[in-house]
Amino acid sequence: MLYQFHELGRSILSPMSAFMNIGSQLFSNPYSPYAYIPNSKQISAGFELIHRLGKEYEKPEWEIDSVQIEDTEVAVHTEIAIGMPFCNLVHFVRENVPGNKPGPKVLIVAPLSGHHATLLRDTVRTMLTSFDVYITDWIDARMIPSYQGTFHLDDYVEYVQHFIRSLGPDLHVMSVCQPTVPVLAAISLMAGAKDPCMPKSMIMMGGPLDTRYSPTEVNGLARNKPHSWFENQLIHVVPSRYPGVGRKVYPGFLQHAGFVSMNTDKHVQSHYDYYLNLMKGNEMEANSHRKFYDEYNAVLDMPAEYYLDTIHVVFQEHLLPRGLWDVRGVRVDPDHIRNVKLMTVEGELDDITGHGQTRVAHELCGNIPNADKVHMIAAGSGHYGIFSGKKWRNNIFPKVKDFINNVDQG
Repeated sequence: MLYQFHELGRSILSPMSAFMNIGSQLFSNPYSPYAYIPNSKQISAGFELIHRLGKEYEKPEWEIDSVQIEDTEVAVHTEIAIGMPFCNLVHFVRENVPGNKPGPKVLIVAPLSGHHATLLRDTVRTMLTSFDVYITDWIDARMIPSYQGTFHLDDYVEYVQHFIRSLGPDLHVMSVCQPTVPVLAAISLMAGAKDPCMPKSMIMMGGPLDTRYSPTEVNGLARNKPHSWFENQLIHVVPSRYPGVGRKVYPGFLQHAGFVSMNTDKHVQSHYDYYLNLMKGNEMEANSHRKFYDEYNAVLDMPAEYYLDTIHVVFQEHLLPRGLWDVRGVRVDPDHIRNVKLMTVEGELDDITGHGQTRVAHELCGNIPNADKVHMIAAGSGHYGIFSGKKWRNNIFPKVKDFINNVDQG
């Protein structure tokens, strides 16, 4: 019933949020006489803040229409390269690339962990300056009709394999956060089967390959609660207003509440600063706040079986690093990987994926020569800073770019 109560709350808040938006415009629009009364800026700022706290956030657009390549502004458009029930593989098509050099092909595997793939917008935009980019765009489970069946962690692994085979073999695979686990499994199984479409390299960024290293608050919750608690307390049924009615999911609003609770003081301060910036007319800072929370507050539901599999396999039983994980009855053994170059990236200040949780890939992939392995600790970077923001663009991306180009040319 929790999902239904949440929907009831949304239906109550939506009209109020719309009213607050109108009120904000009424006291700020230069053509409105109310914009010139005393304290109009404070009133408008208060209305807008309440509007944004109460509004419903839809999946954001990619908003990548062009990219600077060398000295040329190149137009970009998106197309669905492969459409599947639970995921679309999106291709960012660059038009008239200088010198007709498309660059190495990169598959970015985005997380299915509460936010939309557009959270990696900055990752994609930066990678497009040098590479031909594809990304997994996971579909909100509440929008997937129940006749499409269930979606397990094993299915995630098979989706990744399908995308790799479709784009390979001249391919580089970048996994950000959660997908490092199924990506390593997918490539391990392909290596064991001597698949001819093996990628050239794996770039793994801030992923929970072995959460026994430097466990964080996120890891602690999974460790301290029994599996039955997650199934009984966090799994709910999609209500009737959505195409996925009847499907069991881990709702995005619960995941979002968990995200916020980890840094409540930070979010409260951010909204207070937003209110002050609105009163001061500091539109640049206010717009930056809007852009961040338009993305941060837009969440999706995860299939229940996939979420519970992830809790069990990754966070509670650590089946991958213990060498005990079977996918469709086949044991996952990263030692099968020999001719795939490996790069791992960890954030110095990451409070979601602790130090060593990603670097352990170097130990798991024992048959990749040490000369073909690179590890980077991103100084001053938190979890999101690994793939978004100035540190990503100025410090991390150049290393990733050099790694991929060296692999491609070598």
